[in-house]
Amino acid sequence: MQKTVRKNTQKTVSFSKDSTNIFFHILTKCNLSCRHCYIDPDQHGSNTLKIETITAWLDRFSDIFTRANIIFLGGEPTLHPDLAEAIKYAKAKNAKSITVDTNGYLFHDFLNAVDPSDVDFLSFSLDGATKETNDAIRGKGSYETCVQGIKAAVSKGFAASLIYTVNSENKDELGLMAPLLSEWGIKRFFIQVIGLRGNSARKKSAQKKSARKNSVCEKSLYEKTGSFSEKNLQLTKDEWRAIVPPAAENIADHGIIVTYPKVFLDIDESFECAGNVADNYFIFPNGRVYRCPVCEDYPIHGLMFSENRIVETPKINETDLFKLEIPEGCVINKIVQPENLAYKKDGTPEYRIACCMLKQEITPRFNE
Repeated sequence: MQKTVRKNTQKTVSFSKDSTNIFFHILTKCNLSCRHCYIDPDQHGSNTLKIETITAWLDRFSDIFTRANIIFLGGEPTLHPDLAEAIKYAKAKNAKSITVDTNGYLFHDFLNAVDPSDVDFLSFSLDGATKETNDAIRGKGSYETCVQGIKAAVSKGFAASLIYTVNSENKDELGLMAPLLSEWGIKRFFIQVIGLRGNSARKKSAQKKSARKNSVCEKSLYEKTGSFSEKNLQLTKDEWRAIVPPAAENIADHGIIVTYPKVFLDIDESFECAGNVADNYFIFPNGRVYRCPVCEDYPIHGLMFSENRIVETPKINETDLFKLEIPEGCVINKIVQPENLAYKKDGTPEYRIACCMLKQEITPRFNE
């Protein structure tokens, strides 16, 4: 008998040190040039890690490996010729879970190089319900290739999830995703927020420089809209709250687990920084190890691989910022992307920005 959804369960996923998340960028090379890509070779390196280095760095987490969720990323991780070997190495060390984030091109005959039992999830990236919208953001042909990759993976028995980075150009198609996800056999759906990192940060910086060179009128326009030649990709607080939670509920009604960042907190909601509570590591090919992804455009990483060992970096670094408390919530957000904030006439913030790692999860329940 076909399962039907009875009622969704929604919860905020609390931070915990009982689980470790290792986001391992094994290279920064990619075949696409997505407009919102957060990779910055100047900060993250342009090298491809050798398999000997990958396994040596994984060994640094041996004492916590059985509670470690390993996420292999790039760039495009399937471009790495030894990704399958890295996955099997992590599997042999009894990692709690293994995920590969991919754009769907699945290079090096990836689906035949690993077994579905080796990978808990293949997580595909798609940024539109139509190829016109997605390809304008991610590149021509990327929609059809990604969908073909999803179907091929599901047909071989891999569990597939999908990441949708919602922005001002694809927000209207988020609500159209539910039937497609069901059709493709997607088990989990992740909604991401545009951050001012990588391409987005460089674009914003260029716009600010342009603002200083232009007239007072144009400068005023920039301050109001955040852009000149191109619309700001970030959603406002009102847009986010009006679009994302309802779409997430609708998708969960189709029997799919949905996760999305809280982003905005009411002023009376408590703020908690994952850097103080959780056990997250964002590793890049140049050896930098961040504890917070919002810091990744800057050389303020708290840890570093040196001679295949993790060492602490000199002060001041991101770990010093985690300890600060401000009315706006996330300290690093206020430093890096203050455009996300708004203030009352008395100077107090209208709301708080949540830690970027704080997630809302909707789990569907079923009747048989």
